[in-house]
Amino acid sequence: MASVTPLRRPDTPEPPALHARAMDNLAYIRDTMEAAVSFTAVSGWGMVAVGLVAMLAAVVASAQPTPGMALKVWLFTAILAPMISLAAIVRKAKLARMPLLSGPGRKFLLSFSPPMFVGALLTLVMYRAGLVEAIPGMWLLLYGTAVVAGGAFSVQIVPVMGFCFMVAGIVALFAPAAWNNWIMAVAFGGLHVGFGIPIARRHGG
Repeated sequence: MASVTPLRRPDTPEPPALHARAMDNLAYIRDTMEAAVSFTAVSGWGMVAVGLVAMLAAVVASAQPTPGMALKVWLFTAILAPMISLAAIVRKAKLARMPLLSGPGRKFLLSFSPPMFVGALLTLVMYRAGLVEAIPGMWLLLYGTAVVAGGAFSVQIVPVMGFCFMVAGIVALFAPAAWNNWIMAVAFGGLHVGFGIPIARRHGG
């Protein structure tokens, strides 16, 4: 006659070793999922470089005789800065052997790009409408929005930086127009440097 294995009572505790192994497995799964949804190729040193360029642009723009001339300085900077940032991101991704356009990288790009496109479009509209002095505030708000949206798929400090840009944009919209270049210097310059350094130190460059 076959022996019958008694069923374990529902209130019988699991062996300690089994419980510890289950917790280790859950921790591993959690860490793997976090890595899978985080775009960690954002370059801190690239941010620092962009910040230094922005500070130089603020000095040059403040020396221009008209707001329109100052805007041209910032437009040139707005073309140069993404090129610097993209080159730094590509370099960091290659060193880390991380694909840029799959998984979290694609989500970051799809979230970051629409506010930037809207900002470029509104720049043209506001310039033609003679609202040049309101453009810096709009830039800061939409750039901050792009960073917050894209930062949802990056390291935790990135969305915080985005919110800081949005606050700077609100200040720029209501501050005297004469402050615009210096608000841009503090935001595009200071925030990029201030957040870029800890990102570089904590996340590999």
